[in-house]
Formats: sequence, C-alpha cells, structure tokens
Amino acid sequence: CRPDLCLLEGAQEEEEDEFVLIEDKEHESEEEEESFQRHRNSGEDWEVRGIYKLQTSSCYLCKELPPRTVGHTWKLTYSTSRHGSSLKSLYRKVSTSDSPAVIVIKDALDEVFGAFLSHPLRPSEVFYGTGETFLFMLHPRFKCFRWTGENSFFIKGDLDSFAIGGGSGHFGLWVDENLYLGRSSPCYTFNNCCLSETDDFRIMELEVWTFG
Repeated sequence: CRPDLCLLEGAQEEEEDEFVLIEDKEHESEEEEESFQRHRNSGEDWEVRGIYKLQTSSCYLCKELPPRTVGHTWKLTYSTSRHGSSLKSLYRKVSTSDSPAVIVIKDALDEVFGAFLSHPLRPSEVFYGTGETFLFMLHPRFKCFRWTGENSFFIKGDLDSFAIGGGSGHFGLWVDENLYLGRSSPCYTFNNCCLSETDDFRIMELEVWTFG
C-alpha cells in the first residue's frame, strides 16, 4: 500500500500543526473523492496548510514520499504567516531537526508548488542532499519531477537565498532572503518545467514541514 495522509483522530488543534503518515489500508470512498475534487477545482482562496488536511489517497504528493517517512508525525516547523518572512529565521527554526523536509509555496496566482528535501535546509558552501530530493507542482495540477542522475545539485543554502536543483546557471527553484520573491526554471537535476506560471513569482505563503 502507498502512504496516505490523515489527521490524528481526536487530537485538539495546537499551536504546532501535526499529523501522521500512515499506510492506507482501505480504498477511498466515492464521497471523499468527490469532496476532494470539488475543493481542488473550486478556485477558492485557501491556506497552504489546508493541502495536507485532505484525508484522501488522492493526496498525490503523499504517494511520492520515501518509505522512511511513513509512520512519522509531521510538524509545521516554519510558516511565513506565523514566523515572519526571513530566511535566517527559517534556518533557525529547522536547525534543531535532522529530518527530511517538505517546502510548500503558494504564489500570488494561487498556484502551489515546492520541493521534498532529503535533508533539512541550511547554509552551505556547496550543494548537498541525495536523489530522494524532488520538485513538485501541487495546485491546480499535480506533477512530480524526480532526480535525472544528470548532476547532484540538490540543495544549496546561502545567507541571501536558497536553491533546489541546478545546471547551466538555472535553478529548479530559487527563493530570496525575504521569502518574498522566487524563480523557477528548467534544470538538469530534475528535468522540470517551470513550477509557476511565470519564471519569476511573488510568494504569498511559504511553509516548511518536518518529520518527527
């Protein structure tokens, strides 16, 4: 069975959002699927956090995550809406964890995309990470871009920006130090298309989820 995503039953909402990846033992009901599709196609304004509260096997991203994430509690470690828009603050928040991470971005056009990182984001002089790292588009359509083997430009953290994927001077995903401006370009690492509608985009919300 592929991993699925669900909220902890009976848990009260706390300051830190948490949930657990589990193995899906049952097929999703038609009612759940219809509800998911209505939400996905509604075009309504919704917070990035809502993505992971879809209790459905149609949560495509969940199916792409490495097996080592199954059974671990997810924690919203950093959010621009809660912690401000600062790359230094992001580095501080994630520095206490060695777990993989999921970066999710919602841009000014309400498109949602991001990256799964094999290792936490941190300042680095060179690219690091493994082939588990990948880029994805999540809304309005889903697509996953995995490692091509062409190079090993997975994760790079600078004090004034961070980048995921690269080659020939282009980054698959690049974000500035204010977590406000970003850029996405095709890159050799993942053979991805531009994740956003335009190469340059404005960030409305950025979140980093880690695994407990």
